[in-house]
Amino acid sequence: MLQAQLLRDPNTYEELKLEGTGAVNPANGRQYPWKHGYLAFMEEADAAGSNRKYLELYNRIARFYRLSNKLYFALKFGGERRYREQFLSSLELRGGQRVLETSVGSGDNFPYLTMKKTGKVKAELYGLDISSGMLRQAVRNLRRWRIEAYLFQGTAERLPFQDNSFDSVYHVGGINVFSDPHAAVLEMIRVAKPGTRLMIADETHKLVKGTYGKVPVVKGYFTEGADLPEMLGLIPPEMLEVTYKEVCKGLMYCITFRKP
Repeated sequence: MLQAQLLRDPNTYEELKLEGTGAVNPANGRQYPWKHGYLAFMEEADAAGSNRKYLELYNRIARFYRLSNKLYFALKFGGERRYREQFLSSLELRGGQRVLETSVGSGDNFPYLTMKKTGKVKAELYGLDISSGMLRQAVRNLRRWRIEAYLFQGTAERLPFQDNSFDSVYHVGGINVFSDPHAAVLEMIRVAKPGTRLMIADETHKLVKGTYGKVPVVKGYFTEGADLPEMLGLIPPEMLEVTYKEVCKGLMYCITFRKP
């Protein structure tokens, strides 16, 4: 069961109270409703800058996103598991953990978060995304896979969670084009427990310019591939065990680091 003490108002970081219709901030009366199986901490009309641009893209492609990805992974990497394990294997997962994925999309990473010994997901799974279209697909997918997870709509730059709450925090795809990727990194760190290894994976220039820039449906959104942020420079210097590697045939990068 979702615990109210885990949640915070992303606008003020004040405590929230859970009700049947959603969450409410007792201090100011602001309400955050349940919508289609996820708790909404934003109105899409309020999105601005790059976040608004890519929210519109992912709402547009949500219905065929998973199918197109599965076909691509099969042709390029020999299957989806081979693709996802190249970065998900960097996570430190143990039974009973609380795990958060920012930019959860349609929930496609969750089936691969299995314990090595048992092959089962024994963690509390949480996922946040800005796109309602992708979250609706995630709700459908998780029901079909019989995976329990708590889903939230919001921006990764203002996470609706208490400090030091998650045993594992990771991000796959999207942070390159956030309105404020540095704020998103700091938020991941804020909600992670001390000692947690965090992971960030996203597209390299090679994928953005060589593939996305040629796909008719999305190429108009990726004309700024040369301006992708230098993500390593956004990791605070006090973080420990910082590593960077390129995976998936150089099409993705994977950064890991540990919160002191």
